[in-house]
Amino acid sequence: MVNWRSSSHHRGSAKSKFRFKASPVSVTVYTLLLFALSIIIFIFHSREILEEEQNPFFLEKSESEKISDDQLWGASFSYGFHPCVVPTRAHKEAQGWDHYITVRSNGGLNQMRTGISDMVAVAHMMNATLVVPQLDKRSFWRDSSAFSDLFDEDHFITTLRGDVRIVKELPKELENVPRARKHFTSWSGLNYYEEMTRLWKDYKVIHVAKSDSRLANNNLPVDIQRLRCRALYYALRFSPPIENLGKKLVERLRSRGGRYIALHLRYEKDMLSFTGCTYGLTDVEAEELRIMRENMNHWKMKKINSTEQRQGGFCPLTPEEVGIFLQALGYPSSTLIYIAAGEIYGGSNHISELRSRFPNLIFKEMVATPEELKSFAEHASQTAALDYIISVESDVFIPSYSGNMARSVEGHRRFLGHRKTITPDRKGLVEIFDKIERGELKEGSLISSIIKQMHRNRQGAPRKREGSLPGMKGRGRLRTEESFYANPFPECICSSKTHS
Repeated sequence: MVNWRSSSHHRGSAKSKFRFKASPVSVTVYTLLLFALSIIIFIFHSREILEEEQNPFFLEKSESEKISDDQLWGASFSYGFHPCVVPTRAHKEAQGWDHYITVRSNGGLNQMRTGISDMVAVAHMMNATLVVPQLDKRSFWRDSSAFSDLFDEDHFITTLRGDVRIVKELPKELENVPRARKHFTSWSGLNYYEEMTRLWKDYKVIHVAKSDSRLANNNLPVDIQRLRCRALYYALRFSPPIENLGKKLVERLRSRGGRYIALHLRYEKDMLSFTGCTYGLTDVEAEELRIMRENMNHWKMKKINSTEQRQGGFCPLTPEEVGIFLQALGYPSSTLIYIAAGEIYGGSNHISELRSRFPNLIFKEMVATPEELKSFAEHASQTAALDYIISVESDVFIPSYSGNMARSVEGHRRFLGHRKTITPDRKGLVEIFDKIERGELKEGSLISSIIKQMHRNRQGAPRKREGSLPGMKGRGRLRTEESFYANPFPECICSSKTHS
């Protein structure tokens, strides 16, 4: 048997040999050493945290690592939604064999595209034959492209055969007959165009001087809305040379990095001059834009307060502001970004402010050969069409300004399954950028959190089109409604629970 009492006695004797009685002096020294070591560790870690917070690229090292790929690139909220453009049983077949509408489209590429889609619907409502529209050759870009240079003309005619009769030219016998020249009222509905059919009593041809914004965004029959979608998303296909090169450029971008952001950086001379936005420009550049604006006859606003424009959110984001924005959202510096835009005003001086944060900036000249771009060189609308294709097919689309291109691409991406489109809250962002500039805020996790929360519901998720602004009355309210072409939901987009 083991003698537990004896065993315990021996252990106690062993412990007593090694027992150490600490003196008051040694305890004090030991305590002071521990305290000093704690202070050193605290200072070291505080310095590390401070350096990270002050580092403009702090976000990439910490916050971006916490964000999943799906959060950055995914659009899972589109589940169950799909295009629905099939006519209802009430839809009428094409008519109007004896009445013709000729159109002079106005504006840039996307303004003309949506305007032409409107005119398809107008021709249907007025029981008229539509003559293939003439494109704008007098706008800022002075593009000489004909309809067939930009669009697949035969495809346009045949695709809409059951909706509207379309011919390439006015019949010879009608070329010299008197025409009713009309500026149809903007944002008009079905009743207005039914009233306009009285013109057929005196004329066989109506000439429309402008095509943009001829139809209301809302309160139109569902078949008219779906016809607009069929015209824009199916019939107005780009010409084969543009379509083929656009697809090649998308493939080449994918081969570089798999995923890419298409950034519509509207920091271009015409837009900055038109909006009167001079923040971040030199005095010489600002003066050049002022002179340009005053020399443009059709630009109504001549004297503009640049500061008020920016604070109101009416200016395109600068390249530097876009860089801050993208980093705050969590995109790493290695992200491939395609610049879907014309020449950036100020050239490398301004684009470098974005490139310092995101070096992988790609322009079309970097993915297409000079030979491939040669035939497009003097045609702004055709090069814009390449940007359009690349933007629609991108993993993420971000516009720095809400112009015609931004709205058209957003609407098309919604139509195709609500692909991720992040629309910057420019007014809210300017407040943040100004605080950063004044030293009241520093780039880092706090800014990132604020900007992410600000844009949580601005990423292209399904929602019904917004109506006019509160308090607006009369026809002026129609101008403030969300564009049908920016969000064709619900007429042209159905959920799995509804019929297409």
